[in-house]
Amino acid sequence: MTDQGERYDRLAAGYARWWAPVLAPGVSALLDDLEPRIDGFARLIDIGTGTGQLALGAVRRWAHVSVVGVDASAGMAAVAAAEADRLLDRRSRARFSAEVALADALPFADGAFDAALSSFVYQLVPRRARALREARRVLRPGGILSYVSWLEDDRVFEPDLTFDDVLDDVGIGAREGEARSGDLPSVERAAGELRRAGFAAVTSRKDVLEHRFTVDGYIAFLSEFDEETLFAELEPEVRERLVTELRRRLEMLSADQMTMRFPIVFATGRRSR
Repeated sequence: MTDQGERYDRLAAGYARWWAPVLAPGVSALLDDLEPRIDGFARLIDIGTGTGQLALGAVRRWAHVSVVGVDASAGMAAVAAAEADRLLDRRSRARFSAEVALADALPFADGAFDAALSSFVYQLVPRRARALREARRVLRPGGILSYVSWLEDDRVFEPDLTFDDVLDDVGIGAREGEARSGDLPSVERAAGELRRAGFAAVTSRKDVLEHRFTVDGYIAFLSEFDEETLFAELEPEVRERLVTELRRRLEMLSADQMTMRFPIVFATGRRSR
């Protein structure tokens, strides 16, 4: 198993509860983009299915499609299957399956799918060029790949800065900056990568993903998902002091400051032959 797969095995349950709702607008917009093309498409693959958010959205939206969700993490694939059991009726459930596989080594025959979808995954794939070529391989001629991912930016979110300040003030020390080398540098780069992978009729566009956190929601997001390990390792009295001071400072922020806004890119290409 890859290091990335092991990491997401650990995070799977928290991802479904806390991170999937943040990504939901981008996932919904990706399905909206596919809507005009879905006639004649019966078999879809969701590359990097995670908790199944995109795949299950497709199954629920279009009664004529079946979706295979693949993920590098067995934990994520298991959560996706559990989410399918929870959200789908029996007949719809039969149209979804989850498998463990890498994006750049898909265990399917050439031309096996009518469409390939992916949400917030290609920035994580170590060999994205190879993964894009692999997506093209498993598409039939005329099939499309459509994905959404993050664009590079400074990623300044006021609650995160507040959290780091509080960590410093209680003697823990601010977090190190997160390296995000896989984010797309531009919409032009996203389009160019698809063309180099052999796709035709390529389009790409920029958008902004927004999610407003409540104070309680942001603290739960940190303590139960994003910084779960940090919180779990704190002595109870330190944790209580941290949460109390963080809540106090977050309550001073405006609704606008509590709204996360990060740029994203939508990119689509067609396999012409």
